[in-house]
Amino acid sequence: MRTSEGRRPEDGPEAVEEKGTDGEEAPPPVRPAVAPTRVTWQKLTLLPLLLIAVLLATWLWFEQADLDALTRNALSDGRVSKALWQHIELTVISTFFVLIIAIPLGILLTRGRAGRATPVVMTLANIGQATPAIGLLALLVIWLGIGRRAALIGIIAYAVLPVLSNTIAGLRANDPALLEAARGIGMSPVGVLTRVELPLAVPLILAGVRTALVLNVGTATLATFGGGGGLGVLITTGITSQRMPVLVVGSVLTVALALLVDWLASLAELLLRPRGLEAGP
Repeated sequence: MRTSEGRRPEDGPEAVEEKGTDGEEAPPPVRPAVAPTRVTWQKLTLLPLLLIAVLLATWLWFEQADLDALTRNALSDGRVSKALWQHIELTVISTFFVLIIAIPLGILLTRGRAGRATPVVMTLANIGQATPAIGLLALLVIWLGIGRRAALIGIIAYAVLPVLSNTIAGLRANDPALLEAARGIGMSPVGVLTRVELPLAVPLILAGVRTALVLNVGTATLATFGGGGGLGVLITTGITSQRMPVLVVGSVLTVALALLVDWLASLAELLLRPRGLEAGP
């Protein structure tokens, strides 16, 4: 015996749920898509483990190496940690000034009539990076004298271009129809910039910042020629005194710092990228 609803009396309420309105099997419920993992365990562990292995191997080599008095003097009394800290300071300070110069300038050059100055500004930025870093530093030392200020200005001038060009490119790549729609719903120019344009340009801007960071680590080794300190002191000491262990320490620490900074910047790229720009699985 069947009821008017097309089911037997012994059928439970589950029978109604399993059938559609036309008597066919209802489709299974759609499960929400799982967002892709931003940071994998390989991304978090492989490079740090490699750097630890390299530094450990270097330390073990020094433990069994026969060092002369000049080498011990160059590497003792905290000179290595001092040079490393100076190098980190040069990188952080120069990157900070690159960001507060290049990103606002890139935004300004994409606003109205200010865009006419873009070719001139980009030419100056290209000159700053095209000039050999050691030559630029020498000119700054002649102008400003020996000290950290000359070294910092040289590093900043050398690293402005990637952040500036990526900021301009990221803002200009935005879809005009999307920006017009944002204005159409009543957003102010500042609101369109901060809530639409900049979030969409974040991936390109972060790529420029990552490039600038690695450039700053490498260029900071030349700060020693202007009296700015850093790991370049160990490298030049190792070359001029022909002491390979000193040169190895300075070179290994510089490479390790550059790789570490690049790794941290890559994590920042993944974590700061707007979630709406991520591709699905």
